[in-house]
Amino acid sequence: MSFHITAFYRFVRHNKDLQKTQDFLNQMAKELDLRGLVILGEEGINSTSSAPSREALESYKQALRDYFEVSDFNFKDSTCEKPPFRKFIVKIKEEIVTLGTPELFPDMTAKNHHLTPDEWNNVLKNEKDYVMIDTRNWYEYKIGTFKGALNPNIDKFTDFPKYLEEQNIPKEKKMLIFCTGGIRCERGIMELQKQGYNNVYQLEGGILKYLEEKPNDQFEGECFVFDHRVAVDQKLQPSTKYGLCPHCGQPSEIKVTCKRCDTEALVCEDCIKLEWKKDTCSKNCAYQYKLHPERKAPHQKVPFELEREKWNQAKISLGQPTTIHI
Repeated sequence: MSFHITAFYRFVRHNKDLQKTQDFLNQMAKELDLRGLVILGEEGINSTSSAPSREALESYKQALRDYFEVSDFNFKDSTCEKPPFRKFIVKIKEEIVTLGTPELFPDMTAKNHHLTPDEWNNVLKNEKDYVMIDTRNWYEYKIGTFKGALNPNIDKFTDFPKYLEEQNIPKEKKMLIFCTGGIRCERGIMELQKQGYNNVYQLEGGILKYLEEKPNDQFEGECFVFDHRVAVDQKLQPSTKYGLCPHCGQPSEIKVTCKRCDTEALVCEDCIKLEWKKDTCSKNCAYQYKLHPERKAPHQKVPFELEREKWNQAKISLGQPTTIHI
């Protein structure tokens, strides 16, 4: 048993009632046992979703094509052996990727200076006079990025326009931008063009598409994803290196054993510096350990751990090996 995952987006002006579309997606989730997050707006759809089988995932994709009357969603697929999401959620928002510029609507019928992974590699390997910017947040950059990419060190994508304004990069400079799956760059390149940059290019399909075609090439490290896989490696497999810090939610890789409940956990490099967090596996244990450092107590499982146990039991019933990842 494994989960089949697809990440996709599409800017598409449609006349669909958003509430009815939300109901349609929720009904699909019930029928196909989907899990994931969908951002829905009048400008289109943005999602990472998972299904319990390849057949269910393909049925979901076809339903989306039929409903939105769009043939190409540029699906980027992968698999994992543990549930990447606990439930299925559809959020209705003004922007399907938030930059604070809903007036910038990418034309998906005419690619705006997209480079395929092959074309991207050609620039990186054979040219020198360019500036490459990672449009993602600082914690995404930290665990993996392209060789030589600038880090805007931003907390959220809405900070990207201000970062660009402050760099004073010559307008004629060749600019390369990239993100996880491509959607941030669709809007990011328009922001660059609005600010007067015309010699600007985006990586088509983002890091996920690049790793699908060019693993262990110009991208270094792992690619952060916004689900319980935390990141995917060069083969698009769930990270075995990173977890989510139980105290702050950032990517973490420092292994600790909780002094209150003896559970192993991964803590980030910032929280490991805090005396009463560095030796605990959760916010609850940190709080209780700070109050009563001499007391022991059983580990309190969070909903996702319970979901993992349920999934492991299902695998055991089929005679398959289980995962011990939390």
